[in-house]
This record gives sequence, structure tokens and C-alpha cells, in this order.
Amino acid sequence: MSATTINFVRHGKVYNPNHVLYERLPGFHLSTSGRRMAETTGRYIAESPQLNTATAVYSSPLDRTRETADAILIELNALRAERGQEQLKLLTDKRLIEAGNDFRGKRIGHGDGALWRPENLKLVRNLWRPTWGESYRSIANRVQDFALEKVDEHPGEQIVVVSHESPIWSYRHMLETGHPEHNMLLRKTALASVTSITYDNETHEVLGITYADPVAQAEAAAHNRARQ
Repeated sequence: MSATTINFVRHGKVYNPNHVLYERLPGFHLSTSGRRMAETTGRYIAESPQLNTATAVYSSPLDRTRETADAILIELNALRAERGQEQLKLLTDKRLIEAGNDFRGKRIGHGDGALWRPENLKLVRNLWRPTWGESYRSIANRVQDFALEKVDEHPGEQIVVVSHESPIWSYRHMLETGHPEHNMLLRKTALASVTSITYDNETHEVLGITYADPVAQAEAAAHNRARQ
């Protein structure tokens, strides 16, 4: 049986001193700590006997995901150079983009983004079925369209896909529960985390879903070394 694994990586922390909802706005890049997160996950992928065989790296077209993907590519391509393999190039796909949000450019809880404003309050009454932007169903469906297309294009392979919290979790939740609607406060998609989904190439059946948080693992290891 042939199977393809898509490793969905959430981008690292973004530099956002004004704490606005940047959503799809341009010009929001990884912070210094965000770059370190991306580098940590890049090393994690390069050191994994399974993940470091990835044959393609895809990303949302936004700055923060591209920068995270670049850090991963540096690690993978260094390894591929040692193996005499062709260098990978970043491929982008709009289906991986962040969810649309009506609070774009606002600081939640302040000014125009204050939740006490009548026009804002009516948008957030139901966390399970948000009415402030793109629906969870739409988000999950576009990610699934991308995923199944790549499963067919990369039979038996591992690929890395850098996206955002909402697309990754909405899709995973749909696969695990049958519906993409969820409480946004209960997502398990840490910054620079890796959600790996394995598909049967013939049937597209999901064979398994695993989750790893390389940044948390690295921090725990560093803490343990400091205590010794």
C-alpha cells in the first residue's frame, strides 16, 4: 500500500507590537523569536528520518509562512546537498492562506475592534460558528482540495506544507469529527508545530494523524540541561 504524508506546519511568531489582527495584510514578518521557532522546526524536520525525505515544500503566499518555509528549506536543502540530491524550491498556494476576518487591521478589544461596539458584538456571539469572516467549512474545504491534489501528485512521499492556525485546525477537526466547526479557544496548533496527516494513495482514506511541537520540545530539553 502506498501512502503520502502531508506535514502541516504553522508559521512562527509574528512581529506585531501594536497587537492588531493582521490576517491577510502584507508586511507582517516573523519576529526574532519567530525566526528561531522556524529554525527549530526546520532542524526537527531535517533530523527526522521520515520527514527529511520530503520531496516538496509548499506555503501560503503570506510573508510569515514563506519565511517559516524558507527556514525549513535551508535545513532540508543542506541535507539534500550532502546526499547529492536536487535542491527544493518553495511553492506557494492560495488555498493555504489565512482565514478571512472582518476584524482585519484592528486591535481586538480596543478602538474600532472593541467588542462592546454593537457592530462587533453581534459578530462574536457563537465561537463554534463564527460570523466575523470566512466560515470554518470554507476554510477546511479549500485545504482539503489542496491536500488531495498533492496526495495524487506525490504518491508515497512526504511533503511539508506551511500554513496558519485556522486552516490547519479546521481541516484536522473536520477529518477527526466530520465537521470543521470548533471552539477556536481549544485549538491544538502551537506556533511552528507540525500536524502530520497520512493518506492512502488509492482511496484518499486518512490512515493517521500525529502532532508534534518542536519548539516546546527544544525548550524542555534546554531547561533540563540547565538543571543538570
